[in-house]
Amino acid sequence: MPLSGMTGFARLEGQGHGARWAWEARSVNGKGLDVKTRLPTGCESLEPLVREGGAARFARGSIQVSLNLKLEEASNRVNVLDRAFLEAIIEAGQPYISQGKVAAPSWDGLLALRGAFLPQDVQDDVLSPALLTSIGNDAVSVLDALRTARRGEGSTLQLVLGGTVDRMDALTAAAEVDAAAAPAALRERLAQKLVGLVEASVVDTHRLAQEVALLATRADVREELDRLHAHIADARRLLVTEGPVGRKIEFLVQELNREANTLCSKASEISLTRIGLDLKSAIDQFREQSSNVE
Repeated sequence: MPLSGMTGFARLEGQGHGARWAWEARSVNGKGLDVKTRLPTGCESLEPLVREGGAARFARGSIQVSLNLKLEEASNRVNVLDRAFLEAIIEAGQPYISQGKVAAPSWDGLLALRGAFLPQDVQDDVLSPALLTSIGNDAVSVLDALRTARRGEGSTLQLVLGGTVDRMDALTAAAEVDAAAAPAALRERLAQKLVGLVEASVVDTHRLAQEVALLATRADVREELDRLHAHIADARRLLVTEGPVGRKIEFLVQELNREANTLCSKASEISLTRIGLDLKSAIDQFREQSSNVE
């Protein structure tokens, strides 16, 4: 199974029951799951459906789901008269009518006023159960499409992260080779320093061996390398594990970085230090790329 990313976009259009609509779902990175909706008046009942659908499909990410609804004109559709508006107009005009300043309004004139009828897109009775059901079905479908888009990003991330893990593995192997040669290099370096200080015949070879052993013990990085290998193996396993693994990868990156820091601090050779720095750079790239994983 491919990884799932947290970035994606999906759009789905539909029509029927005297209306046209379009769902749009956007997703970006997030520490947790946050599903927000933007619904037109009359569609509030769809919000639980969208939120529950998002929670069932996603574990992380900031998701915005919006609906654009347009009701079609139909000859058999009866507009709703805004009685409160007309009564307010009549009441406001009564003083002027009683004073003879204006004539009493005609029924045709009142109905011709702008605002005499409620806008169709806010009429609760226009949004029939059948229409809401159709719109709700498409809400589920657009969430499925968003999940597919996020998985598409996850497939790309899987390849990129896999390459970065390969690089970390190669650098760890190179560090092993370099660390294996460290004791001999320490002995040679210490012997050269002693030659400039005392006569060669005075140097106690047994004492020299003890000092080299002590330095080698302090610079021993085998435990760090073993843990790095174990963490890299865990990273490979997580990249092919089904389900949300983003948080686990975040914790694993912390452990990788801790071992790389220790490796650099204990390095006795500049070559091993350079390998450690390259390893830290690879781990940092892995961290940045994995921040998009669900």
